[in-house]
Amino acid sequence: MSLPIHPNTFAPVTRRPTRWIGLLLVVVVAVVSPCLLATPGTVWATSKHTSASLTSNPNRTVKVTDNTWTDSTNPAAIPLGDNEYGTAPKVGHLDSCQTNFSGGRGAASSGAWLSAAAGTWDSDTKLAVEGTVSWKQATHSVRTLGQFRVIKTDDLPEGQTTGSFPISPSDPAYQYDQNPNTIESQNLTYKIPLHPKAAATPSCTALGAIGVMDDGVILLNALDALGRDAGAHEVLDHCDGHPMMAGMYHYHSVAPCIAPTTPSSATLVGYALDGYGIYVERNSAGNLPTDADLDACHGRTSKVLFDNKMVDMYHYDATLEYPYTVGCYHGTPSSAASMP
Repeated sequence: MSLPIHPNTFAPVTRRPTRWIGLLLVVVVAVVSPCLLATPGTVWATSKHTSASLTSNPNRTVKVTDNTWTDSTNPAAIPLGDNEYGTAPKVGHLDSCQTNFSGGRGAASSGAWLSAAAGTWDSDTKLAVEGTVSWKQATHSVRTLGQFRVIKTDDLPEGQTTGSFPISPSDPAYQYDQNPNTIESQNLTYKIPLHPKAAATPSCTALGAIGVMDDGVILLNALDALGRDAGAHEVLDHCDGHPMMAGMYHYHSVAPCIAPTTPSSATLVGYALDGYGIYVERNSAGNLPTDADLDACHGRTSKVLFDNKMVDMYHYDATLEYPYTVGCYHGTPSSAASMP
C-alpha cells in the first residue's frame, strides 16, 4: 500500500516562473537556539544547542538604533494566513507563482491551536513533532565566485536537532499530520547575486526553495500544498522544520533554533535566492516587526551588517505574521537547484 502524499508535493506552476518567537526581553550574551523538547510552548524557548554556523560567525548580530516599531504580534493569536496569496505584491500577502492547489495534500485535520472563527492561531499551544535527532554529518559552505555567492549544502541542519520523521503513530502530532517522509541528505547548490539589486518589478515565489538559512537548511515560502498558511496548519518539529518528499528538510519561516533574541539588534540568518539577506530585527523591547512595518515583499531598508560591513540596504525581515519571511522577490532570483 502506497504512503499518502504529504504537503510539499509540487503541482505545476500556473504563472510566471520565477511563521514565532515569544516576546522575550532578555538580552543574551551569546546566540542560543531553542531546540529542546518538542512539546507545546517550547517553540521559542531557550536551548542548549548552538548552530555551528553561528559559532563560526559570532559577529553577525549587531546593535542598531533604527528599529523603531511599537506594535507587536501576540504569539497566542497570530493572524491566520489562509488564502492570503495572489498574483501581485501586497503587504501581508504572498505573491505566489502557483495559484492552483487542486490535488495537493496537507495536514489531515486542524489542531486546537487553530481558531477559524477568530482567524488566528496559537504558536504557544501548537503541537510539535516529538524527537531530538542529531545530524553531526551536516555540512554547508558559502563562498564567493566573481559576482556570485555560491551556497552548497546537504540540507541537514548544522548544529541543530530535528524531530523524528516519519511521524510515529504514537506521536500526538500524528492525529493531525501523518508526514510519512524521512529526512535525507541532499546535494544542493545555489548561485545567488553577491551584490543584489532591485528588479524593475517584484516577482513571485514558487513552491520550492526561496532561500537558504544559516544552518544550511532550505527555506520555502509560507504555503503548504493546499495553499494554506503552512506555519499554522502543518505540524513541524521543535525547530519549525519537516521533510517533504525525497527527504528534503525545510522551513517555512525563520527557524527558532537560529533566531537570536537580542533587543535593538539586526541578525543575518540566511539569504533569499535574489541575494538579499534575511534578518531577525528587534526593537529596544525585543519585539519583531509586524507586517505593517514592512513592504509588499516583506522587507525594508535599514542599517544592517552585510558581508562584514554596516550598510544601509534592503533586506527581508522575519515576523510572527504570515508570510513570515519573503512575500515576493525584491531582486532577481537565481535559478533554484532542481527540486525532486
